[in-house]
Amino acid sequence: MNFPRSRLFWAVSVGHMTVDVFNGSVPVILTFLSGHLITLTNTQIGAAISAYQMTAALSQPICGWLADRTGGRWLGTGGVAWTVSMIALALVVAVTTRSFGLLVIPLVLAALGSGAFHPVGAMHAAESDHVRTTSNLSIFFLMGQFGGGLGPAIAGFLLDQTATRNDLFTAGLGPAFAGRLAEHGSVVPLLIFMLAAIPSLLIMMIALPNAHAHKLRPAAVLAKAEPKRTLQAAPLLLLGLVITLRGLINPGLVAFLPRLFQSRGWTASHYGLITTMYWIGGGITGVIFGQLADRYGSRLLIVLSMLLAAPAVFGLSIFDGAVSFLLALAVGAFSGGSHSLIVAMTQKLMPAGKGFSSGASLGFIFGMGALGVLVIGTLADRFGLETAFQIVALVGLVTAFLALFLPADRPQKQVVAEAISEGGAAPESVASR
Repeated sequence: MNFPRSRLFWAVSVGHMTVDVFNGSVPVILTFLSGHLITLTNTQIGAAISAYQMTAALSQPICGWLADRTGGRWLGTGGVAWTVSMIALALVVAVTTRSFGLLVIPLVLAALGSGAFHPVGAMHAAESDHVRTTSNLSIFFLMGQFGGGLGPAIAGFLLDQTATRNDLFTAGLGPAFAGRLAEHGSVVPLLIFMLAAIPSLLIMMIALPNAHAHKLRPAAVLAKAEPKRTLQAAPLLLLGLVITLRGLINPGLVAFLPRLFQSRGWTASHYGLITTMYWIGGGITGVIFGQLADRYGSRLLIVLSMLLAAPAVFGLSIFDGAVSFLLALAVGAFSGGSHSLIVAMTQKLMPAGKGFSSGASLGFIFGMGALGVLVIGTLADRFGLETAFQIVALVGLVTAFLALFLPADRPQKQVVAEAISEGGAAPESVASR
């Protein structure tokens, strides 16, 4: 296991954890609001999360292009600050207006900050060491998924502190009284917690390069250490299809984990925790997959990730209780483990700067996840959440089959060694600067 020593790498990684703490909290927040403050359908929750993810997705290629030219200090730092501020505003709007339409506006705007940060972070994570691009990206995404895992658990715990449980009282009175007492709660504890984002903002402001410093970086050395890339249209289209179908499981499925277990009588703390298991699993296996991909290539690992995720998704639809935590961990671990592999493969297939290619790949991943949320929400209202999860499991198997035809990429160490043998500079000189 190799860990980067770059201060810049760890600055963007901490920023990634911070922004994803709040990104990951959105499904739990909406589920809590629907049960205690506003009446929301599965379709409305799906539409809100889908709009959030799609907004982040569409903004990432543009922000990646800007990051290639500016270094991303203001994009990265400002993006995290914007996301936290807009989610806070969305909570205030929700509790004061009880309006779904008004709630959605600041919630969707919050996603612009996430879209600004992610290509900046992925660009600097990838460029910190050209020999271990995939493994570095996997650690960067581990930090994000760790944040995405912590967020739901923290949000669920904090929201539970003021939540009523009138359903327990009415259940004891019999079916005639079920649901007769309205549930209430408060979002104030979560608003206070948002102040915890301040330290990471200060770290990024210090470490990220401004436009002048970014332009002075050793461009000639970077060009020699990086192998030349050409656009490969057919493999890129196939990768796009794999990403599209994978979006139903990751990141689409996680939007409805809280809703599924809320319908089974779980508290916000518990369905927040099971969402945490999903994100943590993907972060851990992502690092393992990244290390293996730098040695053996990515294609087989992407196939295995989807092949193993599908039965775990199916299991979530039929099992309840403690085993559900293990199944959620497995779904997140296997489906999320391929995240950094897909981003690294896109960077190799696209002849563009790291910022733009990172933004394009991440934008497409989250965009397809947004569409996946809409699809799952519609299926859930029509056939039930359990049936929707079973359909997603079947799509996962199809995705694994298609991934077999992705290009067999060579290990990163071999690619860089060949570039150096043709007259390039040692990649360590890039990392050391």
